Amino acid sequence: MKLEVKNIRKSFSGNEVLHGISFSVESGKALGLLGRNGAGKTTTIRILMDIFKADSGEILINDKKFNPRNYPIGYLPEERGLYPKKKVSEQIIYLAELRGMPSKKAKESTKIWLERLGIGEYANRNLDSLSKGNQQKVQLAQTLVCNPEIVILDEPFSGLDPVNAQILKDTVRDLISQNKLVIFSSHQMGYVEEFCEEIAIINKGKIVLSGNLKNIKKEFGKNRLILSSNDLSLNNLKVMLEDRFKDLVSVNEVKKNYLVLELFENTTKKELLQKLLEENIDIEKFSTYEPDLEDIFVKKVGGR
Repeated sequence: MKLEVKNIRKSFSGNEVLHGISFSVESGKALGLLGRNGAGKTTTIRILMDIFKADSGEILINDKKFNPRNYPIGYLPEERGLYPKKKVSEQIIYLAELRGMPSKKAKESTKIWLERLGIGEYANRNLDSLSKGNQQKVQLAQTLVCNPEIVILDEPFSGLDPVNAQILKDTVRDLISQNKLVIFSSHQMGYVEEFCEEIAIINKGKIVLSGNLKNIKKEFGKNRLILSSNDLSLNNLKVMLEDRFKDLVSVNEVKKNYLVLELFENTTKKELLQKLLEENIDIEKFSTYEPDLEDIFVKKVGGR
């Protein structure tokens, strides 16, 4: 199954907030939909869910017009919306029935998901009596109770401690292995890197970068190297490179434990390494630089 968003535009009160958004995601893969607050992520998701209507553009599934009502969709919104004064199991069953699940099956699925997420003991407790992390797991249970084919998770790790985060990570991996189509939106880039083969970065209502994450990292790391020394501080190493190696390489960034260098077009890694050894530098690290997703994100949108 392949979902394609093509050239979606949306305006509110004459102000266009989405300027031709396009991306795609396939079953058995997760797409990281990223952007700063106000970039257009939530509006895009709401159009996918048919909460908003796009002004133009189209959404296709397997090359046919996508109608969300024809597919079981699990949506975990960033703004949570369960009933704090209602019992956990009762409201999950109720929401499952609203989505067309028979009562008996809704009860069975609710029990399975509460147990799986480690909150079965709270089934008959009011939601507001639970910790924030357990409330978040209840939200996830209601997202998945109907066995959705398409899963949209907006900031799913918000409020989770490391143990509960691990439970959620295992759940997301299972969804992907079960050939679900997963759209994953988060400001926590480490989680996105764990799950997502593809990313799409939105900035000011436009897609500024999309594609296979591994290939994007390779492109951003092109002609860049990591260098550190056992006998020189990073600052002294930087000064030395800028003085003696200015025709071969430039210092691109100073990280916590190493320098990021950018080779000039006519310089090879082998040539640079040879020159460094000739200077009797005690090299600690010398390797190809692979940027993390946060570095890429900051470069594309101009802030953390």
